[in-house]
Amino acid sequence: MATIKLEENRIIFQRRDELTVIEAYGKDCIRYRSTKNCRISDENWTLLPPTEDAECTVEGDENIGTLTNGMLSVKVDRGTPWYGGIITFYREGKKILRTKYEGDYTCRNLHTEGDHYQVKMIFEANEGEHFYGLGQEQEDVFDRKGSTCNLLHYNTKSAVPVVYSSLGYGFLWNNPAPGRCETTRNHTMWVADSAYQADFLVYAGKTPADVMKRYCDLTGYAPHFPEWAAGFWQSRLRYESQDDVLEIAREYKRRGVPLAAIVIDYFHWTEQGEWRFDPKYWPDPEKMCEELKEMSIQPVVSIWPTINPASENYQTMNDRNMLVRTENGQFGTFDFYGQQTFIDVTHPDTREFVWEKVKENYFDKGIHNFWLDEAEPEVHPQQFSNLKMYAGNGAQTAMLYPYYYSKLFYDGLRQSGEKDIILLTRAAYPGTQRFGSLVWNGDIPSTFEALNMSVKTGLSMSMSGIPWWNSDIGGFHSGDTRSDYFRELIVRWTQFGVFCPVMRLHGARIRTPEQVDRHPGVKERSGGANEIWSFGERNYEILKNLILLRERLKPYILHYMEIASREGLPIMRPMFFDNYEDEICYGLEDQYMFGEDILFAPITEYGCVERRVYLPKGRWMDVNSEQIYDGGQWIDCHADINRFIAFTRAGSEVTAVFHNQER
Repeated sequence: MATIKLEENRIIFQRRDELTVIEAYGKDCIRYRSTKNCRISDENWTLLPPTEDAECTVEGDENIGTLTNGMLSVKVDRGTPWYGGIITFYREGKKILRTKYEGDYTCRNLHTEGDHYQVKMIFEANEGEHFYGLGQEQEDVFDRKGSTCNLLHYNTKSAVPVVYSSLGYGFLWNNPAPGRCETTRNHTMWVADSAYQADFLVYAGKTPADVMKRYCDLTGYAPHFPEWAAGFWQSRLRYESQDDVLEIAREYKRRGVPLAAIVIDYFHWTEQGEWRFDPKYWPDPEKMCEELKEMSIQPVVSIWPTINPASENYQTMNDRNMLVRTENGQFGTFDFYGQQTFIDVTHPDTREFVWEKVKENYFDKGIHNFWLDEAEPEVHPQQFSNLKMYAGNGAQTAMLYPYYYSKLFYDGLRQSGEKDIILLTRAAYPGTQRFGSLVWNGDIPSTFEALNMSVKTGLSMSMSGIPWWNSDIGGFHSGDTRSDYFRELIVRWTQFGVFCPVMRLHGARIRTPEQVDRHPGVKERSGGANEIWSFGERNYEILKNLILLRERLKPYILHYMEIASREGLPIMRPMFFDNYEDEICYGLEDQYMFGEDILFAPITEYGCVERRVYLPKGRWMDVNSEQIYDGGQWIDCHADINRFIAFTRAGSEVTAVFHNQER
């Protein structure tokens, strides 16, 4: 017979093959852990200790136990031998989650190996509920209700296992095993393919902002945002030499276009896994960095976590188990110019060893900003159970990789005296935000469809607790800079980039016939030109004016970045975030708020110059016509290619920024 035991701040439920502990975890938060093993694990993964004391009461008897913590309460019903163990969560007395009876246990398990099982938590579906979050992937979905999501990372996909519900609560699945989440019409189900126990947290607040703050209390806040990073970043695949970088930087300076950063992409190195400049093409990095910084331009360098036996560091790292190993088969997990494996960033010795190399070869030469590519890591095939790391077998821990990859560089930079740290990173996990991780959505195509998806991606990441986000302006691959299609795309994407947390131009553009090889024999050639003067004279003037607008917006952006660091609130916000009482706002997926005072509605279709925009409560000024509208209505808007659609809150200070636009 099942038993319920009531303690000061927790409830213990037990029956054959099931041990469950439900307890208060800080303010307005309840943690649930359940295992088929005989004891609960205290492993927190990336979860932080509670920051505030719980206001907890526990009451009941041997049949029903109730734990109340602030706004939240949970009831455990022992039930009968054939129907029991039902767990129900309430927010201010209203049911928000109830485990669904499907024949047996609350936490369903299927043995995988040792003390690990496939774990499933299944909940009843709530009519009219909306879900937002789950990280990023290339799909035309923002509201996750009615969809499924594989919980794993790969290029263009970062699974951040957290959702915000329109019922006013958040849910964090605290299991770094690959798995699945289903938020369908008949149930909500969370699956870890191989885990010791189920582990999740439910937390609540009066507003979406309150809920987001609770989440950041659990996983961490973004650090102080570097002032320079709010400007325009220039990148391409790729600058082949020191001279190439300086030539482009000088040209921006000559044209009077503000440039915050220029990015040195991959294969500037001698060998994968050596983390140093190739002296043939980069003879004096220190001098290069000095000149860039004299122009107020920050150099950013791409780092890959790949390594192979040709690296001078391979044997040492291999012998000291600092590499991701395989349970079966050869070392290689990724084929890119030969078989590569990945460094094991979950191992503290790896993090110390690699940072020493990076410090000597980059940091001490003036490179203090890094681009952490391949951060998932990108393994082929994705047989996670074949990966062996310090943190454990990949079947149980693979989702942790981007967290520890970011931690490696954040800790190293902090130890080296850096304070304002930003790391351009291709994957995320709960907690990466506290290491200054600026996530982007990977190698997406140069299409309007990808632009449309990127709007939803950015909003999803905001609701996943990742406030620093951006995309490759123009998309990454297959962009033909000579085509009318791409030239329209680059303008519309740059308009979107102005109203993203970071504005960064990047891409592997198709090489034009007249493009010559500047460095014959270089291992990885550059793609086509990707500077703002590369897309035609008309576009150049448009793009230049957009960069100047971004420059004028920097004080506004930095203000909201400070709020993100202090309160956890993103600058890129879904319409419901500040208008949570307006039901219409929960269905808006292609317009959003940029801070509290700017409403941006991107155009994401080729040849389109018109779209409808919904204005929430308040009074709003159209930045093009300067006409004032009352909120609570739909507006038909027009924007030729040299215009974008945006509204400012009437009377707000930021309105003056748009008065100064070139017209």
